[in-house]
Amino acid sequence: MTGFLVKRFLQALVVLFLVSIIVFTLLHMLPGGPARAILGPKGTPQQIDTFNHQQGYDRSLPAQYVMYLKRLFTGDLGESFKLNSPVFELLKQRLPKTLLLTVLSTALAVVIAVPLGLLQAVRRGKASDYALTGLAFLLYATPVFFLGLIMIIVFAQVLPILPAEAPQGESVGELLGDFTGLVLPVVTMAFGIVAMFSRYMRSAVLDNLTEEYVRTAMAKGQSSRRIMVRHVLRNALIPLATLLGLYLPTLFSGALVVESMFNYPGMGLLFWNAAQGSDFPVLLGVTLVVGVATVIGSLLTDILYAVLDPRIRSVA
Repeated sequence: MTGFLVKRFLQALVVLFLVSIIVFTLLHMLPGGPARAILGPKGTPQQIDTFNHQQGYDRSLPAQYVMYLKRLFTGDLGESFKLNSPVFELLKQRLPKTLLLTVLSTALAVVIAVPLGLLQAVRRGKASDYALTGLAFLLYATPVFFLGLIMIIVFAQVLPILPAEAPQGESVGELLGDFTGLVLPVVTMAFGIVAMFSRYMRSAVLDNLTEEYVRTAMAKGQSSRRIMVRHVLRNALIPLATLLGLYLPTLFSGALVVESMFNYPGMGLLFWNAAQGSDFPVLLGVTLVVGVATVIGSLLTDILYAVLDPRIRSVA
C-alpha cells in the first residue's frame, strides 16, 4: 500500500506542475491584459508601460513563470489589483466557504442518489423505475442556473419561506448559524448532480447483480437484503467513488454559477468578480487551487478505490 501511495503522490506532483504551466500560459494569452483593466480606457500608453514594468509583465513569459514559481514556493500568490489584498488571504477566507457548500451539496446528493439508484435497479423495468429515470433525466438536462432560478421563484417569492440570498458571514460558523440561507444554494447544487450519481449507481448495481458471486450467495440461501447491502452495495460504490473524485472540477463550475446567483461569498463569486476585472493574480490563485483540488480528488479516489478493491493495489 505504501508503494502505491508514493507512486500516486509523485504522479500528482507532476500533474500539478503541468497544470500550473498551462494555467499561467493561458491566462497571460487573454486579450486586454491587467493594465488596461486597472487603468481603464483613459490609461495612456506610458502609464500602461509603467504598470507592466512594475508588475514584471514586460518580461518574457518563461521569465514571468519562473518569478511566479519562486513566489509560489514562499506562499506568495501576489496581490489583487482590484481588492488591494494578498491573494493568499482572499483564498484563505473564501475557500472554506466554497468547501462547505460543496461538501454539503455532495453529501446531500449522495444521500439521495444511492438509495434512488438502488431502488431503480431493484425495480428495473417497472413503472417506478421509468418514473425515477424520467425524473433523473429531467434534472440532468436542467442547467444549474435555471434550476436555481426556479428555486428562487418558488421558495423565495411564491412561497416566501426561504431567503433568496445566501448568508454573508465572515466564517463557516457564521454561515452555518444562518442555515436557512444555505438551503437554496445547497439544494440547487445537489439536484444538479444527484441525477448523474443515481444513474451511475443504477448501472453499477445492475452490473453486480449479474455477477457470479451474487448467484453463489443466493445459492447459499442468503437473503436478498443481505446480498444487496453486504455484497452488491460495496462493489457498486467503487464507480461512484471514482465519479466523485473526477467530478470536482464540475462541482466548482457549478459553485461558480450558484455562488453568483445567491451572492454566496465563496471562491466562485471571487473568481467571477476577478474575471470581470481581469484581476490576473486572483484568477491564477483560484484556478491553481481548483487544479490542486482536482489532483487531490483524483488521488483520494485512487486510495479509496484501492481500499474498496484490494486487487487494484497488486496491479498498480
